[in-house]
Amino acid sequence: MSQIEFDENVARALERMYMTPDVVGQRSDFLRAVALREGERALDVGVGPGLLVHDMAKIVGEKGRVAGVDASDAMVGISEKRCADLGWTDFHQADATALPFDDASFDVVTSSQVYEYVADMEGALTEVHRVLRPGGRVFILDTDWDSVVWRTRDRARMRRVMDAWDGHLHDPHLPARLGALLEGAGLQVTHREVIPIVNPSLHPHCYSFGILAAIQGFVAASGEVEADEAQAWADELRALGESGEYFFSINRYVFGALRAG
Repeated sequence: MSQIEFDENVARALERMYMTPDVVGQRSDFLRAVALREGERALDVGVGPGLLVHDMAKIVGEKGRVAGVDASDAMVGISEKRCADLGWTDFHQADATALPFDDASFDVVTSSQVYEYVADMEGALTEVHRVLRPGGRVFILDTDWDSVVWRTRDRARMRRVMDAWDGHLHDPHLPARLGALLEGAGLQVTHREVIPIVNPSLHPHCYSFGILAAIQGFVAASGEVEADEAQAWADELRALGESGEYFFSINRYVFGALRAG
C-alpha cells in the first residue's frame, strides 16, 4: 500500500513521533470527538504502535472491548506489548479491506493516519459498514499534505521535496473526498473538524522534528530528489530552527459518520 516498509525500525520511529506533546494533544482531541462510553466495543483500523487503542481501552473499561488491526507484524507486536495489562484488548494482522470480524461486531470504528495508504477505499469503508452495528459510528482522522506550511527560503526546492514525499501514500489528499466516500458506503456523515499541529520552533519533542528526518530519508531513497538536495533541504530547516526563524504547521481532518439503523 506504500513505499515505506513498516518494519521494527519504522514502527519505533513512529512511536517516538506519536508521543510528542503535539500529537498527544491531537489524539486527545480525536478521542473527544469519538466520545467513547464505558462498555462499548471498538475497533481501531491501523493500530500503529497502539497508543490510541491504549487510551480507548481505558475509557471503555473491562466491560468493553477494543480490537486493533494492522498490516504490519511489527506494529501488532508493539501494540500487544503496550496493552498487555488490558485484557479486554486484542490485535490481529489484517488488511483494512478484509477485517477479520463478524458483521455488526462493533459500536465504534476508528482510524487515524491510515486510509491515506489504502488504494481500495471503497472496499475499506464497505468493511467498516459491515462490522459496525446499526446505529454505530466511525471516526477517521487523516491529513491533506497540501495543508503543510513550512518556512523556507527556497520554495521551489520545498515543492520538489514535498511532491516526492507524496509518493509514499496512495492518496495524500484523501480528506477532500472522504465525505463523499463515506456517504457512498452507506454511512451518514455527522461530524467534520480540523485539528492543526503548529510547531513554531524545532526540537526533538515536536512532530516536525521526526517527520523532517522521515521525509529526507524517503525522498532521497526514492530517487525523485537527489540526496544532496534532500540534505540541503533538511539543513536549511534545521538552521532556521537554530536561528529562531522556524515555522511548521499541518492540518488533520476528522470525519465522523453513522451507520443507519
